[in-house]
Amino acid sequence: MSYLGLTPSEYSSGEQQHRGHITKTGNRHARRLLVEAAWHYRHHPRTSARAAGLAEHVPAEVSAHAWQAQVRLHHRHRALSEHGKRSTLANVAIARELTGFIWASMTRTPLREQESAAA
Repeated sequence: MSYLGLTPSEYSSGEQQHRGHITKTGNRHARRLLVEAAWHYRHHPRTSARAAGLAEHVPAEVSAHAWQAQVRLHHRHRALSEHGKRSTLANVAIARELTGFIWASMTRTPLREQESAAA
């Protein structure tokens, strides 16, 4: 998240902490794509016809994790909006969480490799 500049900057002195705008470090294009993708979590989660057709080619664990991410990010966007946060600020927060889900998916060891390592 911080590599892409999606973490808030901080101004601190002593015990006072003030959080500011996002740091905007890292790859601007990747950050923009994540923020653009985050706008789609305003809508209710659903499975498209195309995704349903491709479901047989995707492992069940990956599909379940993707659905969990879609539901969580939608609820988070809705909660932030209902609490009066600006839509752009809520959207950047969702992009930050989406980055976390992507990172977790990329660093997770596949189940088959875990089983063989345990044996």
